[in-house]
Parts: sequence; C-alpha cells; structure tokens
Amino acid sequence: MTEVPSSRIAGKVRVRADIATMQPYSPTASLEVFAAQLGIPAERLIKLDANENPYGPSPGARAALVALSAAHIYPDPEARALRALLSDYVGVGAEHILAGAGADELIALILQLFIEPGDAVINAPPTFSMYAFDAPLAFGRVVDVPRRADFSLDVEGIEAAARESGAKLLFLCSPNNPDGSLIPPQTVERLLELPLVVVLDEAYIEFSGAESLAPRVPQTPNLIVLRTFSKWAGLAGLRAGYGVFPREIIAHLWKIKQPYNVNVAADAAARASLAEQPHLRANVERLIAGRERLERELAAIPTLHPYPSRGNFVLCRVTGMDAATLRRRLAEEHGILIRHYNTPRLRDCVRISAGTPAQTDALLAALREIGRSSEVSETSEL
Repeated sequence: MTEVPSSRIAGKVRVRADIATMQPYSPTASLEVFAAQLGIPAERLIKLDANENPYGPSPGARAALVALSAAHIYPDPEARALRALLSDYVGVGAEHILAGAGADELIALILQLFIEPGDAVINAPPTFSMYAFDAPLAFGRVVDVPRRADFSLDVEGIEAAARESGAKLLFLCSPNNPDGSLIPPQTVERLLELPLVVVLDEAYIEFSGAESLAPRVPQTPNLIVLRTFSKWAGLAGLRAGYGVFPREIIAHLWKIKQPYNVNVAADAAARASLAEQPHLRANVERLIAGRERLERELAAIPTLHPYPSRGNFVLCRVTGMDAATLRRRLAEEHGILIRHYNTPRLRDCVRISAGTPAQTDALLAALREIGRSSEVSETSEL
C-alpha cells in the first residue's frame, strides 16, 4: 500500500486523538501465520498459547458445520433456538440470556450501554486485557486496583476505588486469566454490595469444579455473568459466547446489539455442542488432568514455578533465564507456542495451555532440553 504524505491529508482525515496515540492490542496469531514466521509446517506446531481446546468441536458440531445449508440467509437476530438450549444448560430463563460473537462482543456492548465520557470502570489486573482495552474505546476511564502477589483481589482497594471514582462497572474474571485463580463466592457477594454493576467473566468456569453464579442473576439486579463456547466446547474460531443479564439491563442491550451478531455457523455449532455435553465434558476432564499434570511436572523443573490454576492453563514464573527467551526458544527450536507477557507484573511469566498428553510430552521434553543447554552454556562461561 502506498503511504499518503501527511501534508496531503492534514485537516481531512481526523481520527480520535486518543486512538491515534493508543497502543494496538496484540492477539495471538493463527497456526498458518506462525508456520510462515517460523518456517515450520503448521501440522508440526504445538499451539499452547491461547487456551484453545486441542480436542476441538464435538462430532455433532463438526457435522452441523458440514451440513450448513443456510449460509446465504441471515441468522435469527434473537438466536431463539440457541437461547432456549442455553436456558437449560445454565439454569435461567431464556429472557435473561443474550448471545454474542464471543464474550468479547458482550464486553463492548456492556461498556457501550453504561459508560458516558469520563465514567470510571474498575479493573483488577493482572487479568483479561480486553476490559482495559475496550473501556477507553467507550470513553471510559479505567481505574486499576491491582491484585495481590497471590493474584487474590484487593477487596478493600476495590471498595475504596468505587467510593472515590463513582465507578459504574467492575470487571472480574473467575477463574482469572492469566493465573487461573477463583474468586470466592463470598467475595463476589461483598462486592455486589457496591453501588455499581459487577461483570463476572466465567469463560473458564467449566474447568474449575466450582458452581457458576449465573443462576443468581435473575435475583441480583447488579450482576452480569459472561460465558463462552470457545474453551470447553472447542469453538474459539467461530466466536460464540453469551451473557446472563438482569431483566432491567438486557432490555436495553437488545436495543443496541447488532441485529445479526451470531452467525449461522456459530449458532449451529453451539446448538450441536449443547446436545453433546457428555462428549465435551469428557474432553474437559482430559484437560483438567492435563493441567494438573502440568502443575506437577513444571514444578519439578528448577527454572519454572507454576501457580495453582482452576482454568485450562498454568501460569509459571521463570527464574534463572529470561521468560521471553524461553518462549522464543520453544517456538524456534521446537515448534511449541506458549504465551509470554510484557507487563511489569508478568514480565518474568509464561502461560501454558493444557494440551493433549502427546503435546504435553513434547513440551516437557523441550523444556528439559532447554534447561540442560542453558546449564551447559552457563558452565562454559565460567
């Protein structure tokens, strides 16, 4: 693309000043992109960087995609059939459920509904980065209340921030991404006493062994619960999520959502997934076992210090070597992709998704080989 000199567009193209200066979000790439970057065939790569489900969709979901015959017709704007199935799955009336193009769309919609220029949104980092990414786009002001060293919430800090800022929204993730910690129900109950709306992101709840708070929503006017098919159902590439909302809130969301936001492929695959829950639960159990194995075996590697997790991933603090270097070597030398963070609290951390047993075997072997080579290198320098 030819770049147009700024002198020719001055005064004509005027993007928002805050967007002109903001840093872009850096999502993970696809297998094909990584294959081209690394010069490794896609089929040889092991992707453990985005908490995707390596077992993929259920057989019924795959069949529904193959049999899709109405791609030329707009989807039901209310996703009625999907919401009826979700009502049984979640245990709330369909009138409380809104489907979205992933939970990400619903995060943006919630901010659009509540936030006026300058309104505060409380965030509890380290956590899922889309809350802080989306809030300024809705002209919101992010008030960070950092988590403690063990990733538990600073409840008193959140309460003080709510009083001082007059925040309208508090975003919480449980299990939290990136560390996998659960927020105790009594903590959520305490925070619901604040004069704001609590948005509880339960993207990983199926892996946690904990009860969802979604059934509480109809009786709790300031609680929103977000869920997704990306993780437990293996539909990350189709973008299928949903939220459970109080009636007073969902009535307004229906006004502002895009009419055909859930595409026909995502809708069909999500409905088929809900019809094959035993199959998908078995995959969830495999991933929980894989996570528990990662926690045990990573702890036996001297340079890695895993945190307890209730998601389908494990966060590790790296010592004795640079975390970014570890990520690069795994990718370039072994074709294994993991997540590294470039933020102050997490700069020495990597996050590793639970994979299949074979993928975990390859990961552990690669980590041990890198560890041995690092020891040899250090010895030769002495």
